[in-house]
Parts: sequence; C-alpha cells; structure tokens
Amino acid sequence: MRIAFSVLSLLFTVFVFSQEKPAKEKPKTFVKTAEQKAKEKARKAPISSYKIFTIERDTTYVDTSLTIQDEYEYNYLRRDNFGLLPFVNEGHTYNTIDFGLTKFTPYPEIGYKAKHFNYLESNQIKYYSVATPLTELYFKTVMEQGQSLDAFITMNTSERFNFSLAYKGLRSLGKYVNQLASTGNFRFTTNYHTKSKRYLVYGHLTSQDFSNQENGGITTTEDFENKNEDFKERQRFEVYLTDAKSYIKGKRAFVDHTFRINPTEGSNNLYLAHQFNYEYKYFEYTQKTLQSTVGANKVNRFGEAYVFGGINDQLRYNRLYNKVGAIYENPLGRFQFFAEDFRYNYFYGTAYVLSGVPIPSQLNDKINSVGGQYDYQKGKWNATLLYSNSLSDQSLTNIDGKASYQFNDKNKLSVRYQNLNKLPDHLYNLHQSSFISYNWHNNFKNQKINSIQAEAQTQWGTAALQITNFNDFLYYSDDSTNDSIQLVTPKQYNKSIQYLSIKVGKEFKFWKFALDNTVLYQKVAQDSLVLNVPDIVTRNTLYFSDYFFKRALYLQAGVTFNYFTKYYMNDYNPVITEFFVQNKKEIGDFAYCDFFINMRVRQTRIFVKAEHFNSAWAGRNEYFSAPNYPYRDFLVRFGLVWNFFQ
Repeated sequence: MRIAFSVLSLLFTVFVFSQEKPAKEKPKTFVKTAEQKAKEKARKAPISSYKIFTIERDTTYVDTSLTIQDEYEYNYLRRDNFGLLPFVNEGHTYNTIDFGLTKFTPYPEIGYKAKHFNYLESNQIKYYSVATPLTELYFKTVMEQGQSLDAFITMNTSERFNFSLAYKGLRSLGKYVNQLASTGNFRFTTNYHTKSKRYLVYGHLTSQDFSNQENGGITTTEDFENKNEDFKERQRFEVYLTDAKSYIKGKRAFVDHTFRINPTEGSNNLYLAHQFNYEYKYFEYTQKTLQSTVGANKVNRFGEAYVFGGINDQLRYNRLYNKVGAIYENPLGRFQFFAEDFRYNYFYGTAYVLSGVPIPSQLNDKINSVGGQYDYQKGKWNATLLYSNSLSDQSLTNIDGKASYQFNDKNKLSVRYQNLNKLPDHLYNLHQSSFISYNWHNNFKNQKINSIQAEAQTQWGTAALQITNFNDFLYYSDDSTNDSIQLVTPKQYNKSIQYLSIKVGKEFKFWKFALDNTVLYQKVAQDSLVLNVPDIVTRNTLYFSDYFFKRALYLQAGVTFNYFTKYYMNDYNPVITEFFVQNKKEIGDFAYCDFFINMRVRQTRIFVKAEHFNSAWAGRNEYFSAPNYPYRDFLVRFGLVWNFFQ
C-alpha cells in the first residue's frame, strides 16, 4: 500500500502541474529589451539546438520522447543492458551472457573487470551544446533502504563555450546478508571553439568510486531452489562472507584538442592534434574474518592466508597517455599520422615470497607506437581505416577498418574488421594478496584477436553478425576440487577459439499494440570449455501505447519476456572481482518476466515496473546470476526522468 500510495501521489502531482494555467488578464503592452528578446528566442529554440557529442564527434540530439528503447535504458547503467544479467542487488556486477559485448583494446588495462560495468571510460563521456540551460533528473527506487539518483546540468555561456556537471549516486542495502552497495560517478565536461573553429577543445574530469559488501553467495543453494519456506526472508540464508568488502575508485583528467594551421577553412586544411589522458585507480579488498561457516563446518573460502584475519589487499595504478598527430584534410578525406606514448605504474605496497620465489611488487613500462588513420565521408559512404604498431619492446598491433553505407533514413549497412595483438591486462600478470593461492607473477603471451562484424539496420528489422578468432586466450579458472573453496588463478589457452554470434531484432505493430523482439544466437568452437556462452538469448516485449487526457498524457504498458538457454555460466570471485570459468553447474533455461507501465507528461517520463513477477508461481527457484548467487525476486520499483529546458 505504501508503494501504491507513493506512485499515485507522484502521478497526481506531475499531472496537476502539467495542466494549462488558467487565462489571466492581458498584461500591459511594453517594449522588450534586447536581452528579453534573446531569452524569448532561446526559449523557442528547436530541439536540434540541444546537441550531444562524443569524442569521435558523432552528434545526436536531446530526446524527451517515450519509446520502448527508453524502457530498456531505464536502469542503473543508463543504457540497454541486453546480454547482461544483473546480480541481485542494484549497484553490484553483471554476468555477461552476450560475449559480443566484450570490447578489446591493444593496450593493457588494470583488470578487476567486474567492478567496471558502471565505470565511465573516456570514450563514454558526452559533451554538449545547448541553446538554453538543460537539466535532467533521474530517480529510481532500489531493493532496500536507498535510492538511485543521477542529476545533470549543462549550459552554454556563449555559442562557443559549454560546460556540464553531473553526479550519479546509489545506495542499496540489498535483500541478503552483507550486500550493501554504494557508488558515485562525478563528471565535469567542457568544450570550446573559436569563432572560425580554428581551435577546438574537449575536456572532462571524472571522479568515480564503487563500494560493495561481498557475501560470496549463499552456502545452501538447495534451500533456494526448493523454495524452502524457512528462507522466504532472504537474510536467513547463510552466506560465505559476512564482513568482506571490495572498493575501487578512479580519477581522470582528459583533454582532446585540434588547431588548424591555415587561418581560414578551405578545401585543403592542415591540423595539429593532441590528446591527453591521465588516470589514477585504487582497489582494495578487505575481509575481517578468515573462516566461513558452511553448516556445521568451518572452511577457508579462499584457502590459507599469511594472516589469521583482517585481510586488507590494496593496489594502486596510474597511467599517462599522450597522442600527438597531424591531420591533412581535402575532398578525398582526412589523413592522420600520429605517435602515441603510453606509460603505466601498477603497484602494491608489500613484498611476498611464494615457494622461495619473490613476487614483485609492481609492473611499470613505457609503450611507444606510431600509426595512421584515414577517414572518408562523402554522400552515403562513411569509412575509417586505422593502423598502429609499437616501436618499443612491447609488441602491440592494431588494425581497425570500418565502413557504412546509408541507403536512406531507414536503411543502413555497416561492416568492420579488427586485428589485435593485445597486451595482457595487468591482473593476469601480477597479483598480491594475503591469501597464499592468490599470489602470482606471470609473463603471458599477447592475445591475438581477429574479428569480422556486419550489421544491417533496415525498415524491416535489424541483423548483426560477428565472427571472432582468439589465439592465446586469457581467462581465470578455479583450481580447487572442493565446492566450498575457491582457488582462482589466471591461465592461457594455447589453442584457437572461434566465436560466432547472430543477433536479429524486429518490431511488429498492430493498431496500438507492438511486439518488440531481440534474439541472439551464439556458438563457440573449442577443444575445452574455456569460453562458455548460452546458445540462445532472447528478449520479447509486448506492449500497448496511446495518448490520454487530450494528448496531455502518453502511456505505455506491457510485459517483457527474457530467456537464455542452460550453460556453464561463469562464477564470480570477490578477491579479484573477476568472473572465472566453471564446469560444475549449468544455469539457465528459465524465463524472467517484467510488467511495466510508463508515462510521459510533457518532458517528464514516469516508470513503474513489477520485476520478475513470474517468480511468484514458479515451481522451483532456479534463477541465478552466477553459481551461489540467486537472481532477483519479485519487486515493484518506480521512478522518473525529468528534463528542464530553462
């Protein structure tokens, strides 16, 4: 009743304030000043005056409409999460069931990937140009004791200078023991260009932190699967860890700017370009109590340790990236030649000796590379070809070519080929921990990745094909034979792996109803179970939409059906916050359904969802996000996205 009353109150408030104001007496005539005329003109600015840019200079516009895509993007990540299976508490990690979402870069990353789903990378930051100040407020309820908020404001002080401020914060206690999530993403962006656009600069600052209590999953999955009534209150479940926590924070300063040598823009132009990226990250894993209780037994979940308790593993990482180049532009396209300097320092504050062999406390290196890029855009064609190769001792190669042809507004064909010689992420090569088995120092080979992708966006539907070949594939697996103990270490597969995926999407409309469908097929050719994916992943949404109250209210209501076939889903390890390969328990072959009602009143979009409502009548409870980690129960959540054009 409390939730229903809150929803009704919210709807009533928004609807009342959205009504037309009663007519007032005609004001006295007066002469408008130049400033008033400018403000009035700005208020009448078209939506195309509110632009959003990426660092690649792709441009979109602010959209306050309500479509089925808005329903898919109304979540913690603020993007369509098809192919990602969330953990039970908001603000934790996701299990990847669409491997095609995995992106690779030639440079090494820090690792700890499970903590990075909501970490905004430099290429995910947006820049703006707006006719009047623009504000967006996002709110959504969470599982227990908390909320999810995202507040954003941007304005132009002049036609050529813009800045924005944004902060996304979340706190959610969760339904199980030791599951609190607390996260924050601060962003500041700015962009400026001179009147002749001879000089352009884009820059941003970010400060992000993610804190998660880690319970290691429940110890008695049978009681969950059999719907034991004694555990209807989820906090009664025994978990492996009652006082463990993982924490990561990062700060970044980024600048990308170009300067045109010739004073006026012509058919032939020469530019100087520079990109600067400095980033600092800190990771910490703490666990006060070493032993876990499993029934009447005591076990060390992650094996023996150097200490009797009070685990406190810490890592620091910083990297500096500079890219300088020259760009020549003419009617045939843009030719860019560049040099890159990449430096990193990955270090622990302790020294360990394992089996008489010292484990180093840091990795650091300097990688220099050179390359070129060609961009072509003419008529309906758009193409880019990039090549870079390292000059230093570290072997690194990147060939990336993509092209697209726009037949018309509704039909587009894109193809892409990528060949990578990728350096291993640092966590594969070095890790230090108070847990004895979690100390390693390796010198793995580079991963070799060849990928072909094709995508068709047509008026009849969408289709995407991906074929990828992996050599020297890196992964994590568990060396323990005891189900209650995890001894996870990195490994390299010395044979080839071939991955194929086909994704199709189509929406059927009839009267005021629509059926939106997305189906993914995946297949892997390998000699051992290293890269495991479900064969079929599908999302089908049947919904109704129409206008009400003299078109003042637009309503959208429907049901979303999600399903994936059974497979050996990767398990999760909190010490290194990575997913690892397991071949003991198959998960899948179940459907989870959501019912939603969404509304739009002017620039306000209201969302109400009954998540996983079919779990109430399921005979067995086989819903898992990973082995030992149950999926979400039935829960009603609501919130809104509100745009202000001032």
